[in-house]
Amino acid sequence: MTLADTPRRRRTGSVLAGILALAVIVAVGVWWWAPTRYLPWDTADFPAVDTSALSSQQARIIDVLETEYREQRPGTFYSEGVEEPWCADFVSWIMREAGRPLSNPNSGHWRIPGVYTLQEYYESQSRFEEIGNGYRPSVGDVVLYDNTSWIGQHTNFVVAVDGDTATTVGGNEFGRVRVHTVDWSADSAVVGFGRLD
Repeated sequence: MTLADTPRRRRTGSVLAGILALAVIVAVGVWWWAPTRYLPWDTADFPAVDTSALSSQQARIIDVLETEYREQRPGTFYSEGVEEPWCADFVSWIMREAGRPLSNPNSGHWRIPGVYTLQEYYESQSRFEEIGNGYRPSVGDVVLYDNTSWIGQHTNFVVAVDGDTATTVGGNEFGRVRVHTVDWSADSAVVGFGRLD
């Protein structure tokens, strides 16, 4: 080792320490400000839902969602084998299994693979409720998100409501079916709801 190597090693060490410090700051920032649906370590259990107070359709959706939460199948199960983001495929599959199949406005098929197209479907059925119009979601409604600063478009199901907070279950949330809560009135990513009825 020469004397010229020592300053170079110090600079390299300083650069690596700076990069590590920046990575820690970013990680802490994401943890602090990100809505829970973006955090992979949220491991909430499936909520206890009293289905006796629900319509038969709502109860069926809860039953199918709970089964899929326990099964934790891969996304290709819901997307007919297609490798793609599968949150809207999951919504389509659940609705079909619950006896309320959707109809893709572009193909007529039960599977709607994109959140934007899912919103188009609900709009074409006059069942889309935009945030800000006073609508309060119900069990079985579909939440539609668009947040370009985090993950972009997303969708999941409402399984319980408490004030302005909804407990949701969705697919393709860090590669799995997950449960979390969302304050729809305060979360700027929530675009609206696809009503069950």
